[in-house]
Amino acid sequence: MRKDKKQVIGDEISDDYIKSFLQFEPADASSPSHHKLIKAYRGLRIDDFERFVGFFVEAGYDVDGKDEHGNTFAQVIGDQRNAPEYIEIIDSARK
Repeated sequence: MRKDKKQVIGDEISDDYIKSFLQFEPADASSPSHHKLIKAYRGLRIDDFERFVGFFVEAGYDVDGKDEHGNTFAQVIGDQRNAPEYIEIIDSARK
C-alpha cells in the first residue's frame, strides 16, 4: 500500500450513526457528558471517535465531564494502550 493511502478497515460509518452516541444517558451518577464519551470510546474506531467529539462539542457537552467517582474521561482511560491518541483528541477539543 502506498504511504499516502490510509488503510480503511470496515465500512464507512455515517454521521447519523456517530451522532447516535449522543443519545446515551448514564444509569449512575456520572455526568451525561462523561457517559457519552465512554460509550463512544468503546463503540467507535479512533477516526470515528474524532468525528464524534466534533459533534459532541457542537452539541454543548463538556469534554471534562466526570464519572460518579470524580474522574474525567482522560483519567479513566489513561492506563489503556491507545489512550494517548484519544486523550489528544480530547485535548484538541478544548482549544
